[in-house]
Amino acid sequence: SRVASHALRRPGGSLRVAVVPPGMTRIALIAHDDEKPEMLEFAAEHESYLSTIDIVTTGTTGERIRDEVGLDVDRKASGPMGGDLQIGGLVAEDRIDAIVFLRDPQTAQPHEPDISALLRICDVHDVPLATTRTSAEYVLAGVAADDGVDLDH
Repeated sequence: SRVASHALRRPGGSLRVAVVPPGMTRIALIAHDDEKPEMLEFAAEHESYLSTIDIVTTGTTGERIRDEVGLDVDRKASGPMGGDLQIGGLVAEDRIDAIVFLRDPQTAQPHEPDISALLRICDVHDVPLATTRTSAEYVLAGVAADDGVDLDH
């Protein structure tokens, strides 16, 4: 299969190059159990744009987005079964443009080290990471703008 580079401008002007299918933006959508309804609402609200890009998810989040919103997704394992690490691997390979990870800050997670590793690898590779609905709106608007799409219309 053909692979292309998609240049994203970092703050300060330098470029980060993500390897993705030609012309295809790829984002990851992850949500802890208590945040899944919020993720479903987010995905439904932005379905028209999200349907034009490549979406990677963790297991149950992806299953629900597929079944309840109707978006095609590339489902990885559930977070506790290694899905966060699988997505982190894609970040390390420069194959993810952004991540929306709606976390439950009030509940301890049994796979907290995996979550920390994902957050760290996003920092190391300068991949935009949203962990709240408000930050998700900004990150998605920025990614869409890079694709020439204005989410306000």
